[in-house]
Amino acid sequence: MTTTHHPLAVLGGGLGGLLLARVLHVHGIPAAVFDLEPGPEARTQGGMLDIHHDSGQPALAAADLTEGFRAIVHPGGQALRLLGPDATVHLAEPDDDTGGRPEVDRGDLRDLLLGSLPAGTVYWGRKAVAVEPLGGGRHRVAFADGSAITTDLLVGADGAWSKVRPLLSAARPAYTGVSFVEADLHDAARRHPGAAALVGGGMFMALGDGRGFLGHLESDGSIHVYAALRTGEDWPPATGPAGSVGPAGSAALRDAALAAFTGWADPLRALIADADGELTLRRIHALPVGHRWERVPGVTLLGDAAHLMSPFAGEGANLAMQDGAELALALAARPDDPEAALHAYEQDMFARAEASAAESAASLELMFGPDPVAGLLEVFTGAR
Repeated sequence: MTTTHHPLAVLGGGLGGLLLARVLHVHGIPAAVFDLEPGPEARTQGGMLDIHHDSGQPALAAADLTEGFRAIVHPGGQALRLLGPDATVHLAEPDDDTGGRPEVDRGDLRDLLLGSLPAGTVYWGRKAVAVEPLGGGRHRVAFADGSAITTDLLVGADGAWSKVRPLLSAARPAYTGVSFVEADLHDAARRHPGAAALVGGGMFMALGDGRGFLGHLESDGSIHVYAALRTGEDWPPATGPAGSVGPAGSAALRDAALAAFTGWADPLRALIADADGELTLRRIHALPVGHRWERVPGVTLLGDAAHLMSPFAGEGANLAMQDGAELALALAARPDDPEAALHAYEQDMFARAEASAAESAASLELMFGPDPVAGLLEVFTGAR
């Protein structure tokens, strides 16, 4: 087994981990990032992200990437449509280029961050299987490929099911009561014109009775959509091998999703019925609102590893990038006292994460409560 030492190691090559490494690089501090994917092109990175003026955008400015960010903004992506179960349009707002949350493709943003790092910063194909303290704030991480590292400062940017979190906290993500069936409609304007007209040029929501469709027109002309419903973890009945819900059960998953939306307008149901390729079932989990821990030498968390929340306030990616930037700036400001830097970072992060997690939990209740359209209309019209 090969063991190497890195003064600062980041587990997880998502947006937060990469943003941390980039801002550290801007300040002349090297970092090593370890990601379980075999390479940067191993999988698609998900749909569109709205980058907030008070979190994600300042983080990118700290990374000296504002110009690159502006170059990948999706024109028209801030448009918004809100419908009811009968497909009645209750709100249709165009993107007039005055909003503070421009949309980008997650994959384009990740590519921007990867391209800003020195060659060799990211170690691919490193799936962590064990993390242990060595004393004195040092830690050892063992990977599935048989390699291992030691580090003076370990940052867990490794998502919802973090291998680093147990060093700090016994908390585990809990099911929120909402599940998604994720689908795509490719080349929507040509192949799915009805869906394209329904969704419009940006964000789309159709909600009612604890269910809904959440969608977005992607930068490549496809529509990415989630059929969401409040349901138990046992929905739908097992459809795949060994009781799983997966590719082998994709047809059954489609049928179950359509059955859940019985009585909804046909154009909305078509977002699932006509979707291309396989569907994906996603359970939405969250850590407790206000999750925090006592300071442990030589280790900290950022992003979903620290404050996993439901996606219904659009805060997750923005907070992860803000975490990365703020942690890097704290370390750069206290090069001789990393523990003081970690303490300052964590106290600020705990406060902002608690506020965002509470907002996300409240948004879940609003969107999947008794009268979501009226509630959201009040929110959107009051925000103007």
